[in-house]
Amino acid sequence: MKRLTKEDILIQLNHPFFRLISETAEELGLECYVIGGWVRDLFLERPSNDIDIVVIDQRRKIERPGIAIAEALRGKIGKKVNIAIFRNFGTAQLKHKGLEIEFVGARKESYDRNSRKPVTEDGTLEEDQNRRDFTINAMALCLNKDRFGELIDPFDGLLDMEERIIATPLDPDITFSDDPLRMMRCIRFATQLNFHIEEGTFEALERNKERISIISGERIAEELNKILLSPTPSVGFVELERCGLLPLIFPELSQLQGVDRRNGKGHKDNFYHTLEVLDNVAKATANIADLPEGNGTWESPKDHILWLRWAALLHDIGKPKSKRFDPLLGWTFHNHNDIGERMIPNIFRRMKLPMNEKMKFVQKLVQLHMRPIAIADEEVTDSAVRRLLFEAGDDIDDLMLLCTADITSKDSVKKKRFIENFRIVRTKLVEIEEKDRIRNFQPPVSGEEIMQMFGLKPSREVGVLKSAIKDAILDGKIPNEYEPARALLMEEARKIGLAPKDN
Repeated sequence: MKRLTKEDILIQLNHPFFRLISETAEELGLECYVIGGWVRDLFLERPSNDIDIVVIDQRRKIERPGIAIAEALRGKIGKKVNIAIFRNFGTAQLKHKGLEIEFVGARKESYDRNSRKPVTEDGTLEEDQNRRDFTINAMALCLNKDRFGELIDPFDGLLDMEERIIATPLDPDITFSDDPLRMMRCIRFATQLNFHIEEGTFEALERNKERISIISGERIAEELNKILLSPTPSVGFVELERCGLLPLIFPELSQLQGVDRRNGKGHKDNFYHTLEVLDNVAKATANIADLPEGNGTWESPKDHILWLRWAALLHDIGKPKSKRFDPLLGWTFHNHNDIGERMIPNIFRRMKLPMNEKMKFVQKLVQLHMRPIAIADEEVTDSAVRRLLFEAGDDIDDLMLLCTADITSKDSVKKKRFIENFRIVRTKLVEIEEKDRIRNFQPPVSGEEIMQMFGLKPSREVGVLKSAIKDAILDGKIPNEYEPARALLMEEARKIGLAPKDN
């Protein structure tokens, strides 16, 4: 955090829009303040393009002062910027060159226990700051001419930022009970900013955790996504578990926690292993330039990173359901990848996450995450690598990144052996792709051609013949070329009593 002088603040506010807003507020006789996240991030030296402006009419002559100042700005700026008016909410939004500025009148709020949507009334700046979620989000900078750049910080948010504390402006029990989503935001901010939650605030999280039941899965998932995109996402999930929220919002993940012992044999704590893998993936994707090229599904590199991290979070989600004790082998988790893949649609549906190619990507990585490890643990054969490349397709680099992150053994000799074998697997992946063009390949002889050649309709026989060609290519028995594939097709067709029809 940087301690900004008044001169530093004035430099940061030296933007044409702030000056224009200031002039317009003076003309209309309004008080005007920048408030919330932009002010916080100014002191934390974090880039921020979302700016909230609170507007107050002390004379009570203008019904919706936020809209009034936006409409006055529209008259001055013209069509150069996009200004949207939301009369039902008394707000307006201005967008220009990456900036997003929202204007709203100061408000005070009251809540019904069964809803997080408040009843709002016009209020003073003090009342508006009282309703803010955390002290670091309640600071304001005046934009009026005679007080331009003055900091209004009634709850010592600046001091809390210096001490790296998340705390509420008023009673945290009221803050969290009124709007339980603030509990998720509390943990999210602590994770994003690497702050710690003030003791009394954390105790209020524990007391009010059951209130999270009135929050939709979609809003919870939005906060989880932001935690996942944090530099060290494990922090957020540890705090969610510690305060008791995780079993309520994500029981499948919470159930990974704990170590069972029998006959002197125990297994690792799969919750903390999962978080270590997640942090490893986060480190590997911290620099967008290091991100695998991917499968073309992604809206942006950030979108790609998010779903890769979801795959890391869910890669062992099937272990509690697959856990068994074998007297000879100890604890086993056979087929936990298959079980995990099947669990994902219900998790995504409950959290209103996308049930599209993004979910299928997460499922694919969860399903395949044991394959490279199994290959690396044995002799790395061309056939096994071909099959891995075929099944992973364009997601092979993401899969290898996840599997490398999954190497968390504390046995340095074992870890070194896995890493070296993974290096061999990666080398063979490149060699086989260059030689055999296996990634996303389709058998050289199509199903349509097989049906035409033998006078067949869609049937089991067509599938058997296609599979024979595919397996022969993946096992290296024939090259991935048309003539060898056609010759094999004729041979396999004779075995099941098929002959080419006369042309």
